[in-house]
This record gives sequence, structure tokens and C-alpha cells, in this order.
Amino acid sequence: MEIVPEMYFARTALLLAAMTGLFLAVGYLVGGQGGMIIAFVIALGMNFFAYWNSDKMVLRMHGAREVDAAAAPRLFGIVQDLARRGNLPMPRVYLMQTDQPNAFATGRNPENAAVAVTTGLLDRLNEQEIAGVLAHELAHVRSRDTLTMTITATLAGAIGMLAQFGMFFGGGRDSRNNPLGIIGVLAAAILAPMLAMFVQMAISRSREYEADRVGAEICGQPLWLASALAKIHNASLQIDNHRAEANPATAHMFIINPLHAHAVDGLFRTHPSTEERIRRLQEIAAQSNANDDNQSIASYRSAKNRGPWS
Repeated sequence: MEIVPEMYFARTALLLAAMTGLFLAVGYLVGGQGGMIIAFVIALGMNFFAYWNSDKMVLRMHGAREVDAAAAPRLFGIVQDLARRGNLPMPRVYLMQTDQPNAFATGRNPENAAVAVTTGLLDRLNEQEIAGVLAHELAHVRSRDTLTMTITATLAGAIGMLAQFGMFFGGGRDSRNNPLGIIGVLAAAILAPMLAMFVQMAISRSREYEADRVGAEICGQPLWLASALAKIHNASLQIDNHRAEANPATAHMFIINPLHAHAVDGLFRTHPSTEERIRRLQEIAAQSNANDDNQSIASYRSAKNRGPWS
């Protein structure tokens, strides 16, 4: 489904309102009414800053370096071809130095977008699978998910830092500043990161299926992405991504969760099941093949009915 500008702006505004409200709640729990006012001022500044700079911050967090056609001709050429197929402006291309195969897209709009892949992705996947992954990321760009996901990562990290700040400095011991006292500080430290993660889940899990579908349309081969997802998923369970572990608020941006999965994490999974994503892509491929067969049969019957001299 193509997202119209009105839906895009409404969704972004709703996200900013929700994250700002959560930021204010953390400020109140940490420092009462005064803390909420301070948090409000900080939130306004962060919303403005995040809109213009969150993509640069996330790329810097992961040590991504920009490459061009001379530095990475194979990667650059694939992105260029897919952008043309997807009727998109050419995004900036970045490379992250880590053995774990993974990728994400960022940027406030298609004209200012960037795609970043790890060196592990280039080493462990073949060209078709890389194309499938990059088509998925360009689908996020075309749907304008990148701004939403990047701002969420920035504000979720800030919410966690604010909660930790209040805990570290023992905020709330003075009931005149915070009527909830130490209970408010503890609630902020425990609940705020969880609530921020739920916001991330709601965004990422609902959009990955759509990006898979649109990505399959862009590259024309759903099974390329299905094969890539299986490889990335298996590798992500065995290979550390140290920068992602240090910045967990950005995990929902990646095509596969870069953090190691544990049994206790199932409730807070930022991505839909890889098995389900692969199954849906296989269904798309089967449907596409069936449509191709039906078109061929219809063309044959039409030609047969017309006869050789029609």
C-alpha cells in the first residue's frame, strides 16, 4: 500500500506526540512537576534536533562510513539499479565494519535517505540475496518509515538515559520535588525503557511485513530476500554486533534484530518471526508464479482461438 503524504505526516506527528508524552512522564517520575517542565523543554529541542540529525547520529553510533562507486562498486551498483527500479532518488550508501550480516535504512525522506550494510553482509550473502536485502531497505525509504524508525531510536535512547540519570542521582528523595519519591524514580528506571520498547515494537513489527512485500516487488524476486533473511537470522544468533549491543534502542531499525535472542526476550521482540516472514515471501513467490502461468495459458488459448490467420 502506497502511503500518501497526509498519512505519513499524521503518523510521524502521532509518534512524536507519544514519545514526547513518555518523555514528560519520565521527567515527572524523576523530578515531579519541575522535572516534567525540564523534560518538556528538552523534548521540544530533541524533536527538532532528531528530525534534522537523527540519521547522522544513528550512522555515527554504528561507525558507518560512506562509500561511492569507486570504493564499493558492487554494492553501489546494486543500490543504484534497485533505486532506479523503485523509482527512488539514489540514496547515500554506507558500510559498517562488523562480521554480523545486517542492514538498515535511515533519513528523513527519500531525497535525504541512506542505506547502510555491514561488511558481514557482503561477505556472507551472494549478489541476489544482497539485492533482496537492499530492496527491503529501499521499501522502507519509499514508505517513509525511515524517519519514524530513526526518531524512535533517538528518543527511546534519550528516555532510557533520562531514567538512568534520575536513578543515578537519587532523584525523588525530596518529596517537595517529586510526590512519588523514590518509587517514582524506580518506576521511571524500570517502566520507561519498557514502554519505549513497546513503541518500537509497534512501529517495527507492523512495517517489516510490508517492507518485505514491497521489497519483493522492487527486486522482482521474493525468494532472494527469503534466502537472505534465513542466513542473516542464523548468523545474528552466533555473531556479536558490538555497536548494536551498545545502542540497543536502534535494534528495531535493522532488517533482523542484531541483538542476541534469549528466551526471556520473546515478549519484547522488535521484529516479527523470521519464519513467518519467509513463509509470506514464499507465498508471494508462489502467487507470482501462478499468475505468470495463468497469463501464459490465457495468451496461448487466445492465440489458439484466433487461429493462425487472425
